[in-house]
Amino acid sequence: MKFYTAGAALLLALVSLGTSQTAAAQTGVGPATLAGVPTARDHGNLYFSWGYNRDWYTKSDIRFKNDKSDDYDFVFHDAVAHDHPSMSDFWRFKSLTIPQYDATVGYMFHDKNDLGIEVSWNHLKYVVDDYQTMRVSGEIRGFKFDRDTLVTPDFVHLQHTNGNNYLMVNLVKRWQFLAGRHLALSAITKVGGGPMISYTISSIFTSHAEGPFHYEGWVAGTSVGLKLDVFRYFFLQSDMQGAYAKYTNSYIGADRQGRVTHQFGSAQLIYAFGFNVPL
Repeated sequence: MKFYTAGAALLLALVSLGTSQTAAAQTGVGPATLAGVPTARDHGNLYFSWGYNRDWYTKSDIRFKNDKSDDYDFVFHDAVAHDHPSMSDFWRFKSLTIPQYDATVGYMFHDKNDLGIEVSWNHLKYVVDDYQTMRVSGEIRGFKFDRDTLVTPDFVHLQHTNGNNYLMVNLVKRWQFLAGRHLALSAITKVGGGPMISYTISSIFTSHAEGPFHYEGWVAGTSVGLKLDVFRYFFLQSDMQGAYAKYTNSYIGADRQGRVTHQFGSAQLIYAFGFNVPL
């Protein structure tokens, strides 16, 4: 969270500079053009952003079932999972999509309500911790059980790392509260949802499977953040998103006949930069 605090401080410092420029502009000829503020000729603007994220997850009850090529149906109770930032080489062009990234394209209407709509692709990573002890209950090949168990990768390994992908359509609301000639600071809120087009890497009883990309469930979420527009055409943005994800169709086992189902909450800290295209 240190990054988020430092980023907010930087945004406020830049806007202070921009608002001082506004005062100077008011003594000149003609009105000042404020960054991000619609003019009489504005019909709205397209925008695109790219950024990276850190993620935190609630505990989850995870069900594993196969009644086709095997015989098991059991549940991990309160399984703990973490993200996987993979930021070591993000600055290399060929590695841009290896970390947990976010890509967004949207349109602000510049109407009296200052609303917009966007499509976002949030590439998160979800890894169930190996070697954790948790309650496991159910049945494996006729043997029923309900006990605390040390879960090793030889038993089960599960990760949505390519990834835990949220494809969301969001309604966007902007509140602009500071503006200068070249800078403007706004609060941004979003609410939306959509499918999860995920890629799961898993193994059960050492039977390993990877992918493919396919529909694995759905997600709904909301976010709040700060956006700094610079010279109308560029912006920096940081958001905190809360989401509910429900996996209904994840494959497990080399023959992909097993299924994994679970649900969890996620918190996502996003830091991004982008471009505005006034229309």
